[in-house]
Amino acid sequence: MKMLKPLSVYLLTLLLAGGAIAALLHWGSALPSAHVPPEAQATAPWATLLANLDHPLSHLFVQLLVIIAAARLLGQVFTGFGLPAVVGEMTAGILLGPSLFGWVAPAAFAFVFPVDSLGALRLLSQIGICLFMFSVGMELNLSHARNKAPTAVAVSHASIVVPFVMGVTLAYFLFVDYAGPAASFVGFALFMGISMSITAFPVLARILQERGLLRTPLGTTAITCAAVDDVTAWSILAFVVAIVRSSSLSGAALALALVGLLIAIMTLVVRRALPHWLGQKRLTEAEPSNSTLAVIVCIVLASALSTEVIGIHALFGAFLAGTVMPNAEGFRERIRARVEKFSSVLLLPLFFAFTGLRTQVGLLDDANSFLLCLLIIAVATAGKLGASAIAARITGMKWNESLQLGALMNTRGLMELIALNIGYDLGILSPAIFTMLVIMALVTTFMTGPLLTLFRRKAEPAPAGGSYSAQ
Repeated sequence: MKMLKPLSVYLLTLLLAGGAIAALLHWGSALPSAHVPPEAQATAPWATLLANLDHPLSHLFVQLLVIIAAARLLGQVFTGFGLPAVVGEMTAGILLGPSLFGWVAPAAFAFVFPVDSLGALRLLSQIGICLFMFSVGMELNLSHARNKAPTAVAVSHASIVVPFVMGVTLAYFLFVDYAGPAASFVGFALFMGISMSITAFPVLARILQERGLLRTPLGTTAITCAAVDDVTAWSILAFVVAIVRSSSLSGAALALALVGLLIAIMTLVVRRALPHWLGQKRLTEAEPSNSTLAVIVCIVLASALSTEVIGIHALFGAFLAGTVMPNAEGFRERIRARVEKFSSVLLLPLFFAFTGLRTQVGLLDDANSFLLCLLIIAVATAGKLGASAIAARITGMKWNESLQLGALMNTRGLMELIALNIGYDLGILSPAIFTMLVIMALVTTFMTGPLLTLFRRKAEPAPAGGSYSAQ
């Protein structure tokens, strides 16, 4: 009986409230109505669901679902073949574009990737690239270069200069037919040189890690060379972007001067002051606090904003922010692990998909186009792999080790796609040459594993301990 009384009061309250609401709605429906917008008019339930599905936010969720699922699936498939998962994710992005998805199922492709929805996808992908470049900056460790300086400098610079010259030479013959709508010969030639010269430091590191070579002399040399190569190549690319974006020589000079000032501030002020700003406790805590992460994010955003305003692209600022992070007590590794998990799972696949939407293999519709694509791949490989191997041999490495180092330096991967997208956004690269260079980036990255295996099989038996030392 004690329970029935509260229950009866509760039910009576519901009935009275429901009756009052029903009466008010009935009386209110007789009032003079204001203009009712079309979307508020009664529609069939299925029509309402379809209308909700066509909302921009729904489209974005559909895109995220498709892209992340495809990236994870192909990443696992490629891992099974001994390739880094990022290579499979790159491939997934290309397959989701008009080259396969748009060709096989054009209606579904148009629904998932309508043209008016690509703005949000592009912005999210750019944020992902900035976070990725921040991680790359933290991953660089040039301290290894002290013991490997002669080989690192010779190999890294040979692997940039030689393919750069070959790329500029190639641009001379391709400019008239394949330059983008906003390209001058100087801009086109410099971007072709850059596209031949880049090494994908993160992909190279993962290949070495997965093959157990990271701690060997060959692995240490490769990491050092790739690190020096990365810094040099991205410095050149920043210089090229500053020239291309500036309408005059004085504008380019101002942009480069401001970049130099920013680098000085970040390396001489922020790098030294950041440990004091954070405090020793925050540097050593196992789980970075929200306050620590907020400080780091603000530094990354400020640096990225600075380079974007200067006119050389936000990703350079994000990369620079990564290089000045404190390296004491494993702080970098803890921050990098958290940033990578978020960017690699959610945002980087968006960049691959956005690149895939720009890649139109159907533009290679005749024998000449395919032959030109093969020529670009051959020139890129000969310049990068050949120059690296010869330079390594000259510095005293064995031929088999030199060839393995050349194969590793020929890895372009994601770093190449970033540079190509910058060239495309600036109107320097036409859709056709952009597609050919994307294919070149994928092929040269695919080649790394098989070539490394081939050259290792031909190697002499390793000395006791399994190390591969340079002569």
